Amino acid sequence: MAAAERRIQPVTQVLFVCMGNICRSPTAEGVFRESVGRAGLAHAIRADSAGTGDWHVGSAPDRRAIQAARRRGYDLTALRARQVAPVDFVRFAWILAMDRSNLRALEALRPTDFRGHLGLFLEFAPDLGVDEVPDPYYGGPEGFERVLDLTERACEGLVARVRSALAGA
Repeated sequence: MAAAERRIQPVTQVLFVCMGNICRSPTAEGVFRESVGRAGLAHAIRADSAGTGDWHVGSAPDRRAIQAARRRGYDLTALRARQVAPVDFVRFAWILAMDRSNLRALEALRPTDFRGHLGLFLEFAPDLGVDEVPDPYYGGPEGFERVLDLTERACEGLVARVRSALAGA
């Protein structure tokens, strides 16, 4: 193997999924991208988000999610909602649902040959004592702050886990 080929790092792709892709999953995508950058892994890890539903396809994240994220230094303004597609099970090694309902929807879509990781996002922060990111859509600003609190903690664990998987690749 040539030296140039040895330097090429595999790119791991992570997909965050909620219902409409305007609150929880774009928040997770934005926080995770920052976490990956701070860890010096932006060259090796990519993130995206999607929804199991199609209600908001093409829309920006909820303004409350954008505002809450901005207060913590995350920029979600360029993100646009999309719906999960069968090709996502080819493109992404990690597909992470915000709650059990979305996980069930993803499991129904999962092809039999998918060998990536499909699970709940908060499994990467077991010390939180919860395994679902609550949907803040119908609540007040505190719900968006809670999503950020949970997401920041889970991203720490996820970055460590993906880094470990890359090291073993």
